[in-house]
Amino acid sequence: MRDAVGSFVGWPSDLIFPDAETPTRPTHKVGKGISRRIESVASQKEVPGRKLKSAAKDIPTTSGTKSQIMMRLEKMVDESDIMHGAIRSIDFDEGVFGATHFEIIAKEDMQQLFEHDELGIAVIHTYIWYMYVTLMRGTELCNRFNFIAASRINATLITKNPTSVKNDLVDRFMAAGDNTTPSLYFLPFNSGNGGHWVLVAMDLSRLIVYYLDSLSGDWSKYPSMKKTVDAAIIKFRSKKNYRNRKDITWVRVQCPQQNNSVDCGFFVLRFMRDIIALNRIDIPKMYFEEYKSYSRAHLDEMKDELCQFIVDQRII
Repeated sequence: MRDAVGSFVGWPSDLIFPDAETPTRPTHKVGKGISRRIESVASQKEVPGRKLKSAAKDIPTTSGTKSQIMMRLEKMVDESDIMHGAIRSIDFDEGVFGATHFEIIAKEDMQQLFEHDELGIAVIHTYIWYMYVTLMRGTELCNRFNFIAASRINATLITKNPTSVKNDLVDRFMAAGDNTTPSLYFLPFNSGNGGHWVLVAMDLSRLIVYYLDSLSGDWSKYPSMKKTVDAAIIKFRSKKNYRNRKDITWVRVQCPQQNNSVDCGFFVLRFMRDIIALNRIDIPKMYFEEYKSYSRAHLDEMKDELCQFIVDQRII
């Protein structure tokens, strides 16, 4: 599974298990996946960031034990055909990544969540979808935060075809409007072959790129990634006839650090969650006072959110 990061694997049609009674296919919708137009949990009149910020104060102090919602979802998975090799194909809202996108969920992905293992692209993307649907859709936050699919921009693909990756990044920028007002593009970047996750957050209007890494070091570890991102920003601004008033500035944010070898994906998701919760385009170099460090409970909270979302959306 981890070796497949950054690559496209064609899935034989005879290995897809259509079933009219499978919850991923509601009776009101014809076709694969779940409905793309689900009502958001958050009110369109609320500022989701404020709600999350307040809720963060009530994070439980105990961790390492499975919650009721996780055990419920785990039981659902155990009793489903996923345990025998079946998959779920999920259609995302087009607004999530600026284009049509579907994700394949398999047993390995669910086990990453249940066992607190290294996260692959499918779980990363599904939590991003959760943030979009639950916190952003229908609010002004959609104009301030954008997501870039990790399956299209990663170290493996850059090594194979940097020009194609650069053009994909430009296309994502073009899909979101003129980008003359401050906004952030979140790129969860993987070092390749199931490796390390970092977060690259780009402000195209101010030509600032924030780099958040839960391990020590900076973007110099990934020179081809930096070169590709810089080239894409310059090409985008050229296509829009924007003047490059200054050089692109990269900022290494002193963000919370992991203390094991598996948490990088969880930290990248938490970084995005916190930035959206605080509704902040400018990321302080010393990170946010509210979130100077992450406990296991901070990460368990996200897993419970995703478990609840998967249950609510009838993905299994």
